[in-house]
Amino acid sequence: MGISYQILNQNGLYFLTFQVVGWADVFSRKDYRDIIIDSFTHCRKNKGLLLYAYVIMTNHVHVIMQSKKNNLSDIVRDLKKYTSKEILKSIANNKKESRKGWLNMIFQYYGKFNKRVGNIQFWTHDNHAVELYNNEMIDSRLNYIHENPVKAGWVINPEDYLYSSARNYAELESLIEIDLI
Repeated sequence: MGISYQILNQNGLYFLTFQVVGWADVFSRKDYRDIIIDSFTHCRKNKGLLLYAYVIMTNHVHVIMQSKKNNLSDIVRDLKKYTSKEILKSIANNKKESRKGWLNMIFQYYGKFNKRVGNIQFWTHDNHAVELYNNEMIDSRLNYIHENPVKAGWVINPEDYLYSSARNYAELESLIEIDLI
């Protein structure tokens, strides 16, 4: 991969997208979305993550984030590694998961083409990192993140979607604390 869409400035403010391999709709289940939420909270409390915005869609997550400790790549790596292991474990142990075989087939298919992950892969390796240099870029990405559930037809107003920081910005009860821009 070239240097475009990589985190070059470890202290910079970035818009990132974490995509499930094969666009598998894993996050249509609450249990798996909650693993992401818990990991965001852990990284904020213990790793110096500044989380300014997020939305969890069915097969990808958009965020605006930064690191207090000049190590954003490390935080992203650790977050994706941990959530991957926990979600895969949760799928395997979930007796009610009707899509278990299908999901494992997708994850194994992508894993066999990637030497870095062993035999199973959950996230794609690309994060489509875009450094946000000015207020226009920040506002554009913030609106994009919060409008995702509206464009998907799930809610009428961005703040109506529970798994989004739009609720934080609307000063409504939310699942996690974030760092407001």
